[in-house]
Amino acid sequence: MGMSVEIGVIGYVFIIIAVARVLAEIFERIGYPGFLGEISAGLLLGSFLVSMPREELNLLAELGVFFLMMYAGLEVNPEEVHLGGKKSLPLYILTYALMTFVTLPFTNYTLSHENLIVGSILSVASAPIVLRLSRFFGGDFLHVALSYAVISEIGALLSLYLLINFEVYHLTYLGLLVELLKDGVFLGALFGINYFLNVKHKVLIIRALRNLKSDEAVFGLVMILATSIALISEMIGLHFSIGAFVVGLLLHSDLIGTKQYKRVHTIISGVTYGIFAPIFFAWRGINFETEFSVEVVYLFVLVYVLRILLTMGFTWNKDIRTTIIRASGVASFGVLGLLVGELGYEYGVLSQHLYALASLASILGMFVSVTIGRILSAKNS
Repeated sequence: MGMSVEIGVIGYVFIIIAVARVLAEIFERIGYPGFLGEISAGLLLGSFLVSMPREELNLLAELGVFFLMMYAGLEVNPEEVHLGGKKSLPLYILTYALMTFVTLPFTNYTLSHENLIVGSILSVASAPIVLRLSRFFGGDFLHVALSYAVISEIGALLSLYLLINFEVYHLTYLGLLVELLKDGVFLGALFGINYFLNVKHKVLIIRALRNLKSDEAVFGLVMILATSIALISEMIGLHFSIGAFVVGLLLHSDLIGTKQYKRVHTIISGVTYGIFAPIFFAWRGINFETEFSVEVVYLFVLVYVLRILLTMGFTWNKDIRTTIIRASGVASFGVLGLLVGELGYEYGVLSQHLYALASLASILGMFVSVTIGRILSAKNS
């Protein structure tokens, strides 16, 4: 029986955060990352909270995406992404191609936009999740895993928005090329400005941040920068979270100094994991839709085994356990896959069957990867 009492937006926010944090703590105590508990809280609450103010809660969940992506950007710097990308980019291209091919039976062996969207979802390793899983999968491959996560998330969002423009708004191939060029110029300009500031005005930036007496002023300045870049990113056809990630990536310690970086990192971390991340993870669980059948389960097993084997080939180590742990980390799918599938379904470019398939693969992939990582990490210890 669903809950029908009107408790207002703040009441639903309280319930979601409270239940999500309780289950996150339980999951942490049994050896699983807390975000899986937050997703499970959403799966549970979705059965009871039937009269939620969905628009308001969805806005808070989008803020969760914003802060999670910015925090993920803070965890790496452009040089690390560049170095890790030498191994992760070829792996992503092969994974994307293989996952797209695997979905062909669901579209009568005809390559369509649905195959490309589901292929991108099945190829994802979420940057925020890789960060939370790093203690289980080890830190020695973290740069490669994060680079893969960054490339796969941007690839999934970019694929979705380009295909939406093509299918829904009937963009021509020339229009798609223009969109890609526009996105490339935008990102290239941001990194060019970052390089110029790092070389010419690094000292001035550090002094300016040092003169800000309160953490509130620092947070306000970072938010002005982040929301501005995210807004421009959204206006040119990219998802706003890509802009948020780039801002986090640019605010590295080489540019703003170690002390100011720690200051920014502490503020963003508290806001992200204290408020918005639990809402985002729980909201993905609340909106989770799937269908259980032998066919779907078989497909997940095939997809997961293929991703593990392919990733093992790129992360091979003399110790087979270490190799499997690394592979399970990169093949951890991600909550972003749920978001991409949900958006694709809402825009009408993804059928309900393939949306359900991709959603189930994302959820099962996260749980299976963490379980494999925990078991093998414990044995290595």
